[in-house]
Amino acid sequence: MHAKKLKRNLKNLDEAYLAKCDSFIQKYNRYLGSIHKDLDFGVDCYRKMIADFMYEQLRFMETGKYSSTSFDEVNKRVYNNPDVMGYFMNGLLLSQILWKHHYKIFSFFADTFPKYGKDSKSYLEIGGGHGLFISQAIEVLETQTKFSLLDISPTSLEVSKQFIGDYPVEYILSDIFEYDTASKFDFITMGEVLEHVEDPVALMTKLKALLNDNGTIFMTTPTNAPSIDHIYLFSNADDIRKIIDKAGLEVVDEIQVYAEDIPEEKAIELKVTMMYGSFLKKKN
Repeated sequence: MHAKKLKRNLKNLDEAYLAKCDSFIQKYNRYLGSIHKDLDFGVDCYRKMIADFMYEQLRFMETGKYSSTSFDEVNKRVYNNPDVMGYFMNGLLLSQILWKHHYKIFSFFADTFPKYGKDSKSYLEIGGGHGLFISQAIEVLETQTKFSLLDISPTSLEVSKQFIGDYPVEYILSDIFEYDTASKFDFITMGEVLEHVEDPVALMTKLKALLNDNGTIFMTTPTNAPSIDHIYLFSNADDIRKIIDKAGLEVVDEIQVYAEDIPEEKAIELKVTMMYGSFLKKKN
């Protein structure tokens, strides 16, 4: 049943999708080889993740709420549980190319990043997870650029290390709110982290403090997206934009993609997951 859904959602994508798939599969096969696994391992992880999503979706349909309410709860149950994080991160890695909304967000980043980030000398990724976005930035930026990747999960950092390979990246095991540095960054990427915290304004304010005055942030977050580790529920894009504005940031480029290929009014009515991504600057 899930395979039919994937085929339906992906059937209208263009040749650029196939090209990005080829590039992804090359990286993914190299990554699997580095951890002595095969494609069956990745598929098994993906299927376990899908089962989690289905359960959370059913609860969301019944209650209208996410099942988790506190960061401490999620941190103990998910981020500090290597068994859960292992299959979850590997499943999410495949979703970047199998889910239309994840693919379009990644494609938006890959195609637009050079416009805002090509001259960056320092790059920070927060919640790098599987390492796909920073690996794309590495392909674009010059070799002297300093790359840093921060994550609260040791498992996520290890997956990122293996996916990125030998490229010199500073890996930081830390809660972003506890990250104390005098450094400022030209570019900051934060993919699907905002929904994992209890105070998203505080998180965006923290990012602003880490950003150089002329720097750029790329962030993504979903609406109506129940998951084993999601806490903060965004109902629509305006909810997200209000958080951005309160943190003293402004949107300079953005994208919205629904998870299902149905008319927008129907997607809103049914509370279908929508992925939001944007490039941000500090307000003048």
